[in-house]
Amino acid sequence: MKQRSSSTWHGLPAHAFDGDEVGTVDQSESRAGSDLRPIRRKHGLEARATLALATLLLFASPAFGQLKPVGPDYERPPVTVPEKFKNVTWREANPSSHLPKGEWWKVFRDPSLNRLLERATRNNQQLKAAIARFDQARTTARFTKGDLLPRLGLPLSAEQQRTSENMPSPFPLDGLKYDGPAYNALVDFGWEIDLWGKTRRTVESDEANAIAAADAVHNVLLGIQAELASTYFQIRALDSEIAIVREAVGWRGEALKIARARVLAGAANDLEQAQSETEVATAEAEISVLQAQRDRLENALALLVGENASSFSLGASPSGVAGPPKIPTGFPSDLLERRPDIAAAEQQLAAATARIGVAEAQFFPSVSLLGNGGFQSGDFDLLFDPASIMWTYGPKVRLPFFSGGKDRFNLSRAHATHDEALATYRQSFLTAVADVENSLSSLRHLAKESEALGRARASATRAAQLARTQYEAGAAPYLDVITANRTGLNTQLAYERVAGQRLIATVSLVKALGGGWDQTKSFPIPEAAADPVAKSNPEKTETPFLKRLFKKPAEKSAP
Repeated sequence: MKQRSSSTWHGLPAHAFDGDEVGTVDQSESRAGSDLRPIRRKHGLEARATLALATLLLFASPAFGQLKPVGPDYERPPVTVPEKFKNVTWREANPSSHLPKGEWWKVFRDPSLNRLLERATRNNQQLKAAIARFDQARTTARFTKGDLLPRLGLPLSAEQQRTSENMPSPFPLDGLKYDGPAYNALVDFGWEIDLWGKTRRTVESDEANAIAAADAVHNVLLGIQAELASTYFQIRALDSEIAIVREAVGWRGEALKIARARVLAGAANDLEQAQSETEVATAEAEISVLQAQRDRLENALALLVGENASSFSLGASPSGVAGPPKIPTGFPSDLLERRPDIAAAEQQLAAATARIGVAEAQFFPSVSLLGNGGFQSGDFDLLFDPASIMWTYGPKVRLPFFSGGKDRFNLSRAHATHDEALATYRQSFLTAVADVENSLSSLRHLAKESEALGRARASATRAAQLARTQYEAGAAPYLDVITANRTGLNTQLAYERVAGQRLIATVSLVKALGGGWDQTKSFPIPEAAADPVAKSNPEKTETPFLKRLFKKPAEKSAP
């Protein structure tokens, strides 16, 4: 047998504990040694009993896993659903089939809008933040699932230690102590058996939160898409208004030339010329006002597509604003299946319901299987010697006895959190119905306003022509021409604004209806462009430990 190193038990040489010599230390301790034999037999019985209990718990744990977890199971709470929307007189039998899932904006048939929304999906920073929050929630759910499995570790240690001369011992130490190195190469095992479903309820809650985070991603995406479409249609309405005012500047300029010629010919006075100059300058000022509004909206559009406002531009559209497409509304109850914010609120309610079970499980005992074993030695050369083997194992039972009321208050907090989530869920549905009603009301009244403005525009155009004819015939003053032209211009601008507002109201309706969202169908997380410096780069965070440990360093390229 190998000799031990210079580390010693103070008071005796180290070799006194080699082999059978432990029994020849002192004859006066033979009685103590004889007293240890029944204790050892007793400990052997306890070890076998512990092993039997641990084995029973180990093989019975699948049956325990089938026990119903404590706490309430989630069920969708009933909500008061109206039979129909009050601002429509028709209903569709299957509204979700009329809207394209995801790409709802294609109903407007605008290629420029389609390209902008694709860029926003890839580059919008708010969307990237929402996706990162989803990744956090999904990782948390996966992390929690690990608590259902045993924990296995390899604690390795090398330390210098000194034992107490007065430590508890089955035989007198008489000043013996150990002062030297200690080496451990062990296997550590731990497993809390989920008897009452605490871990399962936690997994259920975290999975619901992950689904809610996915729904929140779609809600953010829908908000970005709706805001971008609304901003885009505002810009297009301004393009039409600017084009109308530029046209007005042109024919007002022609009227100014005629007025100047008439003044030179003595057929008109300076008042007529001054009035014409005023109309031209007013129209030019209106262009500057409209262009400033367009610049602000263009910068907002750059922010939505995730690009620098200094380098972003959107060319003016030569065509006018198109009429809004018809969007089927269906039944109010369809919002429960199509609105991502309602879906997120419901998943948060499900998570809060599961947390009640987690809190209730704190009142029940917990059972864990613990153990560790391996090699332990004061001499590294003898660390893996069979005599260096050590182990401990057995169940651990925790009985909740006194917590100062923490468990009771924690359960009360879980109930209150559930009630808050329930109220939020109901409020989200009420808000959705109100959003749809507001959008339908806007569309209905804007349609009537557009029809009336169309008639007014035609009458104003005819009035302007009559005023000009009468002025040229000398039957009316030039002021009548100015008034008629100004009225016609304002009517045309109002008509174009309402046309843009109708498109924006249609976008609001699509958003209120959930953007073609259908909770019963799969709707993947959008693919956003990766940020080169993002820490979630898979090459940096998802490479296994051993692969990273033995990975060859990348060769540096020559400068």
